[in-house]
Amino acid sequence: MKGQLLAAAPMEGLTTAVFRRLHHQYFGGTDLYYIPFITPTVEPKFTDRHLKELSPEVNAGIPVVPQLLSNRSADFIWAAKALQDLGYKEVNLNLGCPSGTVVAKGKGSGFLRDLYALERFLDEIFSAGIDIPISVKTRLGWANTEEFGDILNLYKKYPLSLLIVHMRLKTDQYKGEVRKEALLEHLDEIPFPLGVNGDMITTADMTDFSKTFRDPKMLMVGRALMADPALFRKYKGGPAASLEEIKNFTSALFDAYTEAFQNRRNAMMRMKEFWFFQANLFEENSKAFKNIFKSKTEEDFLAAIEEIEAGRLLTDARFGWKKPL
Repeated sequence: MKGQLLAAAPMEGLTTAVFRRLHHQYFGGTDLYYIPFITPTVEPKFTDRHLKELSPEVNAGIPVVPQLLSNRSADFIWAAKALQDLGYKEVNLNLGCPSGTVVAKGKGSGFLRDLYALERFLDEIFSAGIDIPISVKTRLGWANTEEFGDILNLYKKYPLSLLIVHMRLKTDQYKGEVRKEALLEHLDEIPFPLGVNGDMITTADMTDFSKTFRDPKMLMVGRALMADPALFRKYKGGPAASLEEIKNFTSALFDAYTEAFQNRRNAMMRMKEFWFFQANLFEENSKAFKNIFKSKTEEDFLAAIEEIEAGRLLTDARFGWKKPL
């Protein structure tokens, strides 16, 4: 689709400012990076921790969209206006996060259980004079795909700039097949630009989703982009990642996290999270994979990675991101 956007999904602890800068530098191909959700507080001011992700300086030259997680309209409103003051041109509302700690507070996909409260919230934020477009990232519902009809009817009352649908229920978490049919059933009813999200692992998957959903405005990918950082570049006709690129990128990422944390061990722990996905761009080596997570020292960690990298680099990532034993 001409003008179709390829977006990196917001992944807490993974698609950080450090990752976004280096991924954009080494691989490109990404039209938008969604910043992992910021939870605004009652005090109308972003914290220093927030600004490490949001400040224009750390995102200079990188196409980013901030995401807010809130069920209090007053908090969302001040934060959206503050984002506008920082120069952002759009804000995204998170109605999809399935984390237990999030939904227990009625936020993220937990908000989908109370459509009356969600309607009040949306009424208030859309009448508050926020001058930048508001998009929504949602799930299909809490526990049943039949919920999506009512959820969509609620969204249709508001001028969303984009509706991004992760085609799972809250109760699915990130397991099982995405529920394409539930979205297809309502495709003709969606009056605003559509983004689709969920289990596009290869460029062939992306092409299939694009055809299935009639050239949606956006394809959003999370875990597979961690596994194959050249995925979007390939979809646009560019080359697959080379071993040299992967080595240079992951080395730069490790060094950048070390600088950010001022602690090599903490940086190694963050890199373990990344390699949970990245290892799937290589042929399976379950022993080395387990050793990444068992490693206590940097020497053992790097030795396990070297063993992974000695294997065959795949053209497409494997769908192998399961918890190590």
